[in-house]
Amino acid sequence: MRPAFLAEYEKTSISGLEPSAADRAAAESEDLTKRVKLRWLASGDLEIEATSHIGIVALDCVTIHVRPKLVGHELSVLRMLDYASGLSALRNVDRLRDLPDQGYDLRDLVCLLLTVECEALVRHGLRRDYLRRQETLPALRGRLLHDRQVLRRFGRLDMLECQFDEFDSGILDNRLCAAALRLAARTARDEAVRARARRVATDFAGVCTADGLDPRWVVQRLTYHRHNEHYRLAHRWALLLLQAPGFAGLFSSSGPSARTFLLDMNSLFEAFVTRLLREATRQTGIAVHAQEPLSRSISRPDGRSYASITPDLQLVHGHGPSAWRRSVDVKYKLYADRTAAPADLYQSFAYGQALGGSEPPTAYIVFASDRDIEPDHVVLRRLDGVPVAKLTCVGVNVPHLLDALGTPKLRPLLNKLLNEVGGLTRSSAGTSGIPPEL
Repeated sequence: MRPAFLAEYEKTSISGLEPSAADRAAAESEDLTKRVKLRWLASGDLEIEATSHIGIVALDCVTIHVRPKLVGHELSVLRMLDYASGLSALRNVDRLRDLPDQGYDLRDLVCLLLTVECEALVRHGLRRDYLRRQETLPALRGRLLHDRQVLRRFGRLDMLECQFDEFDSGILDNRLCAAALRLAARTARDEAVRARARRVATDFAGVCTADGLDPRWVVQRLTYHRHNEHYRLAHRWALLLLQAPGFAGLFSSSGPSARTFLLDMNSLFEAFVTRLLREATRQTGIAVHAQEPLSRSISRPDGRSYASITPDLQLVHGHGPSAWRRSVDVKYKLYADRTAAPADLYQSFAYGQALGGSEPPTAYIVFASDRDIEPDHVVLRRLDGVPVAKLTCVGVNVPHLLDALGTPKLRPLLNKLLNEVGGLTRSSAGTSGIPPEL
């Protein structure tokens, strides 16, 4: 199958393709077009426009690879994901650093990490637990289900409706891994990764089945305790591969598919910045609130709420209406090379005005960058020239931060971020009262 490569936010066209009916239908799919825009031209060319989603779209005539641009490469995306979601799986991500450049794409790397974790589970011994079953048996096992017996087999004693607990390996912990391994063994592009996943999938298939398993249903039932805590990392990579919701809210809710594997970098970058700011403000008295609506900011004359606005993040010090607050809007956009879009300016100015707290009110936009960049300051003025709101656009050097994760180099970078987002130093932020701005 012919491959096509482009970076996020890039646009290109490919000629010489022979699309199937399914390929043409894919271009009209509402779920797909929100993530990668496909358009079949009258000339027969395929026009592809990437957004902030990266990964793979496999059509019958071409496999489209959307690669990260701002973050660096696919392994950097996994390190970013690992940090943002608190997986603490850096030992295995670091292990991949030493692999030769074999052209692994993002899905292959996830398949490999899943396989590595599942291999460790097999070596440890796969869990077994009690499963409640209901079966019709010739002899009593467990307890008799009297209502079912009367309804289904009234007056008969040759077969009994029984309910019993069986100690078995077919538990959700194993079935989720089995489903993801089966997908990895079928869809990984690298032959060695496919073969390795196939071997581990065979081990799991010997103790459980993944038939009929809906990972979206599993997400809502997974709980962790001392008996299955060692499954957590394997489950997280499995959910990522299966594109199931519930994994840090970052992925498509369309369910597992062998044709697409697309990761939303907007959501991932927001989660990444949220954790960075929470680490930066630790022991300062400042709380980082994510997606907290300002429900009464837009209201009717009598005070009744008309609409709510929701900043991505709020930095909050203190309690109640007098608390010190700053809004932070997180954007995974190419703002290192151009000015912020008017819509983002209007939005952030509204957040700053709603939160108030300084003259003039100040809001912040944090955007992804592949290099160090000085903060950009914007002022909203009245016609008479009086400033009524300020906005600071702060670029986050993602590759630099990723390289510093797990090292002493991270703390100075966090302090710098805290200074740029909120105008605070750790010494001033740790004092009582409203943190002073620089």
